[in-house]
Amino acid sequence: MKRIIVIIFVFLSFIACNKEYLPRNIESITIQKFKIDSTSIRAIQIVNENEVIYAGSNGDIGIISDSPKNTLSKISIQYQDSISPNFRSVASNGKAIFALSIGNPALLYKVKNGKIALVYKEVHEKVFYDAMKFFEDNIHGIAVGDPTEDCPSILLTKNAGETWEKVSCDILPKFDDGEAFFAASNTNIKTIGNTVWLASGGKKTRILKSTDYGRTWTIYNTPIVQGNGPQGIYSIDFADKKNGIVMGGNYSKPNANKANKAITKDGGKTWTIVSDGLNPNYKSCVQYVPNTNGKEVFTVGKTGVSFSNDSGNTWTDISKESYYTIQFVDRKTAWLSGNNKIGKLVLE
Repeated sequence: MKRIIVIIFVFLSFIACNKEYLPRNIESITIQKFKIDSTSIRAIQIVNENEVIYAGSNGDIGIISDSPKNTLSKISIQYQDSISPNFRSVASNGKAIFALSIGNPALLYKVKNGKIALVYKEVHEKVFYDAMKFFEDNIHGIAVGDPTEDCPSILLTKNAGETWEKVSCDILPKFDDGEAFFAASNTNIKTIGNTVWLASGGKKTRILKSTDYGRTWTIYNTPIVQGNGPQGIYSIDFADKKNGIVMGGNYSKPNANKANKAITKDGGKTWTIVSDGLNPNYKSCVQYVPNTNGKEVFTVGKTGVSFSNDSGNTWTDISKESYYTIQFVDRKTAWLSGNNKIGKLVLE
């Protein structure tokens, strides 16, 4: 009898896991705006449906809260009392906030209980870090930047951000001259478990993948637009370890929509262009809506906000307002950021 019960349970679980997701009826999509003066915000880290962390272009690291009323708490960092770091990367492991600047010198700060510590510094004429993220264990973390040699710049931590080390080019894939990353939305990194994907652009548009917290790497080609100038993949997301999406285009030609979005069903090894020649055009960030089986997707950029309920094959324009990045809390709520603003998106 026990064996029969187990077989029935496994059979029912198999049916449930393979049940086709049916698009829900979304009656309204609203975006509430919070004005943040004098800062471009390309990096956010959600806390919950009421709070979001941001890092901005003038050295600001802040927390916006809309409950019980709209409040802003922030600190402003200056390096050597004269340089305001331009932050385009932010991450949190639940114990501290980390913000990483672009340009030379690269400055990685840790903020905990109001105390600020510089935990990594790199001086090089080519240094330029683009994005940063912690893995799900909140112990391992990764930051990615443009090459200073003939490989991508990758920083790793395995002690919750207390110290960071740069990975040697000896164990990293080689980059072509002109291949790099984009510091547009802090989303050219995606982690699930101990797996991480990175998305490149410029001369080539490729996917770097590691399944051991960044210790070893494999690299895959994509059909996304590539060549000279600011074109390629700007953002990557995965619904699970198999199904993922990339989005980008050409920043200097924001209305172009050829070969700027693609999906994978095999964990990033191969990619298929979707919605080719159709909107959305250039976008800087793409994110799946949680718990929708990889069907519902939002993408944002300077040309507006778009939505898909069929894994990115077809899209609907939601707003013409410019945003750089978006992160979802759950199926109902997301936070966005842009130039001098934070947004809160609600699906009903």
